[in-house]
Amino acid sequence: AGDQNLFTSIYPTLSQQLPREPMEWRRSYGRAPKMIHLESNFVQFKEELLPKEGNKALLTFPFLHIYWTECCDTEVYKATVKDDLTKWQNVLKAHSSVDWLIVVVENDAKKKNKTNILPRTSIVDKIRNDFCNKQSDRCVVLSDPLKDSSRTQESWNAFLTKLRTLLLMSFTKNLGKFEDDMRTLREKRTEPGWSFCEYFMVQEELAFVFEMLQQFEDALVQYDELDALFSQYVVNFGAGDGANWLAFFCQPVKSWNGLILRKPIDMEKRELIQRQEAALLDLRSYLFSRQCTLLLFLQRPWEVAQRALELLHSCVQELKLLEVSVPPGALDCWVFLSCLEVLQRIEGCCDRAQIDSNIAHTVGLWSYATEKLKSLGYLCGLVSEKGPNSEDLNRTVDLLAGLGAERPETANTAQSPYKKLKEALSSVEAFEKHYLDLSHATIEMYTSIGRIRSAKLVGKDLAEFYMRKKSPQKAEIYLQGALKNYLAEGWALPITHTRKQLAECQKHLGQIENYLQTSSLLASDHHLTEEERKYFCQEILTFASQQSDSPGHRIVLPMHSFAHLRDLHFDPSNAVVHVGGILSVEITVCSQMPIPVHMEQIAVNVHFSIEKNSYRKTAEWLTKHKTSNGIINFPAETSPLPASQNSLPALELYEMFERSPSDNSLNTTGIICRNVHMLLRRQESSSSLEVPSGLALEEGAHVLRCSSVTLEPGPNKIAFRTQAREPGTYTLRQLCASAGPVWFVLPHIYPIVQYDVYSQEPQLHVEPLADSLLAGIPQKVKFTVTTGHYTIKNGDSLQLSNVESMLILCQAENRAVVYSNTREQCSSALLRIQSSDKVTSISLPVAPAYHVIEFELEVLSLPSAPAARGESDLLGTPEPHRKHKDKQKTSHSMVTTDHKVSIDCPWSIYSTVIALTFSVPFRTTHSLLSSGTRKYVQVCVQNLSELEFQLSDSNLVDTGDSTDLQLIPLNTQSQQRIYSKQPVFFVWELKWTQEPPPSLRCQFSMRFSPASDERLSVSLKPYTYEFQVENFFTLYNVKAEISPPSGMEYCRTGSLCSLEVSITRLSDLLEVDKDDALTESEDYFSTRLMYEVVDNSSNWAVCGKSCGVISMPVAAQATHRVHMEVMPLFAGYLPLPDVRLFKYLPHHSAHSCQLDADSWIENDSLSVDKHGDEQLDSSSVKSRGSMHSASSSEHKGLPMPRLQALPAGQVFNSSTGMQVLVIPSQDDHVLEVSVT
Repeated sequence: AGDQNLFTSIYPTLSQQLPREPMEWRRSYGRAPKMIHLESNFVQFKEELLPKEGNKALLTFPFLHIYWTECCDTEVYKATVKDDLTKWQNVLKAHSSVDWLIVVVENDAKKKNKTNILPRTSIVDKIRNDFCNKQSDRCVVLSDPLKDSSRTQESWNAFLTKLRTLLLMSFTKNLGKFEDDMRTLREKRTEPGWSFCEYFMVQEELAFVFEMLQQFEDALVQYDELDALFSQYVVNFGAGDGANWLAFFCQPVKSWNGLILRKPIDMEKRELIQRQEAALLDLRSYLFSRQCTLLLFLQRPWEVAQRALELLHSCVQELKLLEVSVPPGALDCWVFLSCLEVLQRIEGCCDRAQIDSNIAHTVGLWSYATEKLKSLGYLCGLVSEKGPNSEDLNRTVDLLAGLGAERPETANTAQSPYKKLKEALSSVEAFEKHYLDLSHATIEMYTSIGRIRSAKLVGKDLAEFYMRKKSPQKAEIYLQGALKNYLAEGWALPITHTRKQLAECQKHLGQIENYLQTSSLLASDHHLTEEERKYFCQEILTFASQQSDSPGHRIVLPMHSFAHLRDLHFDPSNAVVHVGGILSVEITVCSQMPIPVHMEQIAVNVHFSIEKNSYRKTAEWLTKHKTSNGIINFPAETSPLPASQNSLPALELYEMFERSPSDNSLNTTGIICRNVHMLLRRQESSSSLEVPSGLALEEGAHVLRCSSVTLEPGPNKIAFRTQAREPGTYTLRQLCASAGPVWFVLPHIYPIVQYDVYSQEPQLHVEPLADSLLAGIPQKVKFTVTTGHYTIKNGDSLQLSNVESMLILCQAENRAVVYSNTREQCSSALLRIQSSDKVTSISLPVAPAYHVIEFELEVLSLPSAPAARGESDLLGTPEPHRKHKDKQKTSHSMVTTDHKVSIDCPWSIYSTVIALTFSVPFRTTHSLLSSGTRKYVQVCVQNLSELEFQLSDSNLVDTGDSTDLQLIPLNTQSQQRIYSKQPVFFVWELKWTQEPPPSLRCQFSMRFSPASDERLSVSLKPYTYEFQVENFFTLYNVKAEISPPSGMEYCRTGSLCSLEVSITRLSDLLEVDKDDALTESEDYFSTRLMYEVVDNSSNWAVCGKSCGVISMPVAAQATHRVHMEVMPLFAGYLPLPDVRLFKYLPHHSAHSCQLDADSWIENDSLSVDKHGDEQLDSSSVKSRGSMHSASSSEHKGLPMPRLQALPAGQVFNSSTGMQVLVIPSQDDHVLEVSVT
């Protein structure tokens, strides 16, 4: 408004300067600020241009009203300008417009011409006072806008800043109001009468505004929201919740000229939408064209391709959901044209290098266009063998008519989508050219980006095209390639479909073997219907029944598609048979054919081999190392799916939780696969799995056959029988089933199946029935005769050599049992046993080869005990102290005796020697007991076996025939039972009238029998034990006596007590006294003895000298007394200390020359002759060492006197078992009492 001429003069500069500087645009709802350049359209003020109430147009909305004036005269201002401004302001107020600006232009030229003008500020001030009372910034001054000066430039900068600010404020305010109105309109979409087309125009106007501001992303969001809103309504309509306005889009499709992407705005389709006359394809085409334009502005052409593919597929589904009537082929034309239009539009804005590197985004459109062109070709009869008929031609004309005239923008383009489609539908040759070009280009693109599955799918369509064109040789290449890929990756349904196509192709090509192999696979494929499976099975049977032109020609097919081997059963179950034996093999074959199939022959090829290590193929070894049940199960056949499917790793699934970082609340949950990179890898096999396998039939002499077998669907049992002829190992290699010239072959039977044929030498095995044979009682022994290849004839017998200490007992009821090789009893017969002095003959029953004869015999070994130990174990000495545990263990084990028997067998010229080990069930020991001069012999019998025995008639005799010696038994029971691990003791008293002999030889005997009630058929020999007793006469009596201190009645702990030891000689000189210790004087003989007082129980402390050497007269009742002091250490009844006697041998004796390591004890000047295993207590030895410490250094390294322990039978300690009462001392606080 205002001075129009003034604005006209300023407009060029204003239009250039306004968009030059960017402004920060801050929007509501927390949206990020953006820098924009303002471009404005200035229109002369007219009241009719002001928006009326309810007008939602945003593009034509006047955002800012500007009044221009260059008035410098007050009179002029009052006369005209003020009134004009007032009128302008009133009009704006009437239309509720508050966005205005008054611009006062100062011109120096007019200022010079007017002399009576007021300063500029007076006019500006008047305007501000009259119109800008509260908004003084709404009046600005522009000084000399047409001059080129610094003052003018500053004025322009201030003016432009104010103008941009006010303009952006007004735009933001009105844009927000527009958005609010638009949301309100959208929220009314559930009300009757709401129109999507009206709402579309409103939101698109907002998109136009954003596009005008070059905010293409915001503009694209508006179209995406419209797209999503419309799609949701279509989905709801398909679910039964339809909106009334959708009826406009359900009108039949009359035009299918594809997308139009070469115009920024398709005004023709926009007007249809505005008039609510647009069809579904019109709305979708216009909406996508706008999205495409904005995406190209945003330089995202590959998103255009992605969205286009989604649009085309969704449009097809939306037409079905809305039940829109579409002529046949119309939608295919629309999709084909749209795909090419999008591709050409992308090619127009990208160079070839970019297109080649982004094939992955566009190849989907190429594939979809190829698919739709194929559908059009089939629809219009361009693929049939005879070409299109009249009906096909009429359909083609109708489709071309629906395309309409070519659009002007593509009329001059040689390869426009319109021209390509029209040319492709014009003739058979043109269609083939275009279709093959598209197909090959698509396959090449898919292959280059690694999408092999998609490439093979297009190849299958090509194969179908070639089959219709009667070119099966070209189709086979694509079908084999697709099948190879599906097999490698395990796609079951595509495998079945491709095999059906391949079977048809192979049948046309006359590839009989390949066709039969594919037919067998299809006949066993459960993804086909029963009728289809029967058809392919019948194809095989038909060919098998035909007469072959070349007799002997075989077609070998793999068996896995025809049948599979489930299990195999041997009889005998261990798959071991002897030469001449019968072996049965029963296999279970599961037929996968849908109908019964008659096979002329089923055969198993067997490979024969001889084991190099023949010793491992004996009957015994084979029996132990072969399976016992005879059933071998075979793994289930993996169907046509490859092994790679089975070898894939297992899914590694894990729970996944996402929580809010602020309050840790659960936002989302799900599962993730951590090894998806392993599972989704493409598996490429090295060769096709469907080519003829080239199976080789093994021809050999060993074949198991079964003729004329009908295999029913499911499991079938087939039995084979064979007679073993040659020993060795037979391996089942191949399973073949033949029907005419067709042979189904299982090339390798796995796991390995073998049976063994053996030739065995006769054997005799003898073993006891119990864990161990006991001597003295009848024991059963089992004889096992394995006949092997030898036949036992009548009169054959075993000749056993007799052993003196072992008897073979003959019983009338002994029977021999004959078993077959499989442990089945064949017969039994009584054993005939004949015995002579040297040989026992056992007649064997008649038995064929490879049988087993078993019988039992009773044998009896004479009981005997080992001789008693010699001089080192004189009776009466205590049991030696054993240092090693193994000696203790062996002392409690039974003594064994081996009896070797020589057996002559009828099948061998050599004798067989067997050893039978018998254990003596008893362990016998003896000991000498003394009571003064009276002597007793004790015999201990310990039962080491597990049986119980009845003992009787125990007897002890002197084998030395001494007339003056009597053995008087003290045993009261005549019979006694001895249990397992229990000892029994027998005692005899020795009595003599004259001087006793130096040694006594005895024999102990007793009868024994098992405690069971069974009556024995033979009388048992008594058990005997011989031993020798030496030096058993008592020579010395030792007596010890302890007296309390004087003045005390009892001994007290800690007080010294008197110990008196009396050593008394009980006899005169005897033969045993004549040794080196004996000294002869004038009137009598004497011997040197050493005594030692030892308290092993530590009850007494010996004070002073504890040992010494005495000269003892060799005369009856000669007595030597020794006094010493002892101190009791404990209170109670204490046993007396032990007193030991030794013979003191001089160093020049014969014994002293036999020195060993034990002869030198520490620094002692005495050597001790340990009698047997007897050891002197080390403490006593140390005490002796202390006595002779002075002389020890003198005799070091020289022979020293020796000590010889007196046998226990020659010394009687009458104080043994006596005790002394010791009372505690009065000042003891802790009372220790020793109880023994």
